[in-house]
Amino acid sequence: MEKQRQKEHEWLHKLIGEWTFTAEASMKPGEPPDQSKGTEVVRSLGGLWVLAEGEGDMPGCGPATSLMTLGFDTRTKRFTGTWIGSMMTHLWLYDGELNEAGDTLTLDSQGPGMKDQTKLARYRDVIEFVNDGHRTLTSHHQDENGGWHAFMLANYRRTK
Repeated sequence: MEKQRQKEHEWLHKLIGEWTFTAEASMKPGEPPDQSKGTEVVRSLGGLWVLAEGEGDMPGCGPATSLMTLGFDTRTKRFTGTWIGSMMTHLWLYDGELNEAGDTLTLDSQGPGMKDQTKLARYRDVIEFVNDGHRTLTSHHQDENGGWHAFMLANYRRTK
């Protein structure tokens, strides 16, 4: 298949670089949020994919490493990707789209439920660029009534 680089691939390339992050996560209602921090290095793979390798403290898990892949499928016209972390055995599969303003990527996925980890639940990660040197990642889970609730907010600052 021929390389067909699109404007969506260019958007993903805004992620390329070295970043530090701080995060707050509320994993259990009524308890204070967990604080964490770490680093992430994002690089291109063939101009069509980005690979984000993170390490640091994971809320409620301690030291951890992670790998996120993101790309844009020109056939389906959707963003696609994966996320894995050293603290769990689940492979997260992403499907998403950019908002009309072009500054926010929403990625839907499924993973172990917060209340019952034997059942799959719906999740949503939202990547938003505040400016070229600052982006956020907000993670949401869907409750049994279909409502979405943010449980984690990470602020990424470019270092290179």
